[in-house]
Amino acid sequence: MKALLIARRELAGYLRTLSGYVILAILLAVNGLFFNAYALGGASKRSAEVLSGFFYYSSGFTIVAAILVSMRLLAEERQTGTLPLLYASPVRDRDIVLGKFLAGLAFLALYLLLTLYMPLLVLVNGKVSFGHVAAGYLGLLLLGSASLAVGTFGSSLAKNQLLAAIFSAVMLVALILCWLLARITEQPLSDVFSAMSLWNQHFPPFQAGLIHVRDVVYYLVVTYVALFAATRVLEARRWR
Repeated sequence: MKALLIARRELAGYLRTLSGYVILAILLAVNGLFFNAYALGGASKRSAEVLSGFFYYSSGFTIVAAILVSMRLLAEERQTGTLPLLYASPVRDRDIVLGKFLAGLAFLALYLLLTLYMPLLVLVNGKVSFGHVAAGYLGLLLLGSASLAVGTFGSSLAKNQLLAAIFSAVMLVALILCWLLARITEQPLSDVFSAMSLWNQHFPPFQAGLIHVRDVVYYLVVTYVALFAATRVLEARRWR
């Protein structure tokens, strides 16, 4: 319950400030340009190919959105000196982390909802598989959740929002590039790095309209581990 109250307050903070709307506007504009130029553009394509292209580019923008949203979650509290006030309140550290994460996830879900018009444009000249759309958006939400959780962890480590964005980006790029390590290492290490890859191993099935339990579990595990780590960072700082 306390986590939900924190989430509501944090989400209201996003929606009251200009920065939240600027983030939405820029991401939607650039995503729309990519959709028009690459997903729709070029030679005639089947609807499934257009949707696959849309989810391919949108996955990248979702990760960027997660970094931009998460960088303020905890780092801003340290930057403005309000973190001791949170520690003094009768709220557990896990509620603080969970509440701020849920606010960021709600904002991210709003961004994804606003992109829905793009795949629906395919209906103008073709047919849309709503199962494909649903699977793709589930993948985007799960990818966004994992990226946001990693960003929350990065935000808990940083003294300001810029450092939080850098920490988060470095960790996410490292997870994305695990597939390269899988190609240059031998088993069983190659299998481990392949399984750890944030995008290459787990997102393409969603992009193609398929839902695999292993991919859902992977994103949920990454989300849990990152939030757990962020909670431990807050607990360590509380007792310094």
